[in-house]
Amino acid sequence: MPKWKLTTEFTFDSAHYIKDYDGPCGRMHGHTYRVQVEATSDKLHPSERCPHPVMVADFKSLRWAKQDVTKGGLDHGVLNEIFPPEYETTAEMIAKYIYDFTKKRINEGIKLKVRVSETPNSWVEYEDDESEI
Repeated sequence: MPKWKLTTEFTFDSAHYIKDYDGPCGRMHGHTYRVQVEATSDKLHPSERCPHPVMVADFKSLRWAKQDVTKGGLDHGVLNEIFPPEYETTAEMIAKYIYDFTKKRINEGIKLKVRVSETPNSWVEYEDDESEI
């Protein structure tokens, strides 16, 4: 069976603090977040910009978070003000947030993995086993 895997990478700059954290991360500070989104599918799909089934997912749909906060993205926003209460602003929860909101922008049957790094030597990956292709 065929399988396609695509990966896109982008950055965005945002501020945040970790609620009730005993240390510097409990104070407002900023990062240039580096994000990788990996999408895997055993078939090709259309997108909102292309009606033909010729892609795993539209790169634009996978990179939504890099848009300015005023356009629905995360760039140059305060994550604590953007995220719903169920998402804390740790790297783990930022990855889950991007995963959850990316899933809403793509076709069903696409397996996603999201990697988030807030420093050059620390990152987290998030994927949901239920999204197996």
